[in-house]
Amino acid sequence: MNLFSDIRALTIDTLSAMTRDGILPDGLDTANVTVEPPRDAAHGDMATNAAMVLAKPAGMKPRDIAGNLATRLTADPRVASAEVAGPGFLNIRLDPSVWMQIVGEVLAQGTAFGRSNMGNGARVNVEYVSANPTGPLHVGHTRGAVFGDALASLLAFSGHDVTSEYYINDAGAQVDVLARSVYNRYLEAHDLSVDWPEGTYPGDYLIEVGEALKAKVGDAYVDKDEQVWLAEVREFSTDAMMTLIRADLALLGVEMDVFSSEKALYGTGQIEAAIAALDAKGLIYRGTLEPPKGKLPEDWEPREQTLFRSTDYGDDVDRPIRKSDGGWTYFAPDIAYHYDKTQRGFDALIDVFGADHGGYVKRMKAAVAALTDGRVPLDIKLTQLVKLTRGGEQLKMSKRAGTFVTLADVVDMVGRDVTRFVMLTRKNDAPLDFDIDKVLEQSKDNPVFYVQYAHARVCSVLRKATESGMDVSDAALISADLSHLRHEAEQALAAKVAEWPRLVEIAARTHEPHRVAFYLYELASALHGHWNRGNDDPSLRFLQDDANVSRAKIALARSVAVVIAAGLGILGVEPANEMR
Repeated sequence: MNLFSDIRALTIDTLSAMTRDGILPDGLDTANVTVEPPRDAAHGDMATNAAMVLAKPAGMKPRDIAGNLATRLTADPRVASAEVAGPGFLNIRLDPSVWMQIVGEVLAQGTAFGRSNMGNGARVNVEYVSANPTGPLHVGHTRGAVFGDALASLLAFSGHDVTSEYYINDAGAQVDVLARSVYNRYLEAHDLSVDWPEGTYPGDYLIEVGEALKAKVGDAYVDKDEQVWLAEVREFSTDAMMTLIRADLALLGVEMDVFSSEKALYGTGQIEAAIAALDAKGLIYRGTLEPPKGKLPEDWEPREQTLFRSTDYGDDVDRPIRKSDGGWTYFAPDIAYHYDKTQRGFDALIDVFGADHGGYVKRMKAAVAALTDGRVPLDIKLTQLVKLTRGGEQLKMSKRAGTFVTLADVVDMVGRDVTRFVMLTRKNDAPLDFDIDKVLEQSKDNPVFYVQYAHARVCSVLRKATESGMDVSDAALISADLSHLRHEAEQALAAKVAEWPRLVEIAARTHEPHRVAFYLYELASALHGHWNRGNDDPSLRFLQDDANVSRAKIALARSVAVVIAAGLGILGVEPANEMR
């Protein structure tokens, strides 16, 4: 039950009636008419911009439209009043009974409250993490993993058919470097001394891999040329790293539906097929690019290359797809990979990239637009850097990884639930400060604690009511007489609960799961505020001497807990039944 959608539908129907009655002209477009919470809660429960949107095309004054609309809306029993404000906005107040109906809806539907068919079953591929298989996931990967996983869950909650996917970059030069690094650990496992050239991976996490390689092949590769062992060690090392990465993801509760391999694109004709599809559209040509910005003429050697005409689809420059030696550029297999996703029948693609991939956005969008003639949208979400601090000092090193703080380090320090929630307390494209000390505090300034505490408080009320002999099961609470909830503070709390379905749709439409975390904090704040008001006004407390009154108030509290549990479920966080 999306109350805002219901009142918007009422508004659109009323505007249609005004057209039939000759008040408004035919053919007006109401697509941009909105009904949403007013900026100032004192102005009402909802506000609509209908008169402002329609005034110009209707050739009328906004206040004239708003006045007629207000009169007609108040004929609906759900609308207590509708008042014209300013140049023509319409502030709407609902009958208090409408908010109380929401409580019953929440209890009836449970954590399914807020689910919708907005996505209409559209098939969406969400690709995230996709870290190079050269070591454990670091704190930056953690943010991308949490964001992508929460986004996939949010889209599924809103009626999309979602596939989560990890693209294994196992065909680049970095995998050869990994193999050479593992070979060094393999030699060390044979008690041989080795050199570690700059650019190799000396982290302790490869010690076990080197020992495992020794257990598998014995001394077969000792003192052998690279051409003898490189290919097999590369595959062995990549498999070992992906096992490590899967274990890291499991620590976060992230499970991918699909793992795709870049290496699998080579030698199968898939890259050639994707480029041929672009060529058939006249988008592949031989040409010479201008020198990159910042390059002096003497630093630039112009050469003819095979290029993709990406500027036809919004890119800044056309992009090379072949190297001078005839091999594919990094861009070519990425084109093929996205072409494969479109061939698999997805209606929309979402890529979650790290901040260092910002320059890749336009070219990738151009490729997908060209391959599908704009039919399949690609949204690329960039996750900005995470600054991890403890004791006022920035953490930059991991004993195990050697050069960075790992995902496992973070989860070990604060736990999975805290890690996931905190990673969503900022919009994905904003830098995130992750203060280890602060996120473990039990205070209002710690959002994950504040939300968990709200859920735990409701659970404590339910336990006390049960101990007193009251039946507070959802089945019993549904039948509670909610007319006992007369105080404006109780109606305001119910109104906050009622915002949940609308919030889910907005967050899903904008691909912004952080909105869920923000809303949960606001809802928790509303619950805590109401709880504190009960300290001054006993009539507002959830437990009362009158069982019927108490049951109604507990039903309201329970509806808050249900929505918190649903929201935390989307974020991949377990609700707390009690605080320890």
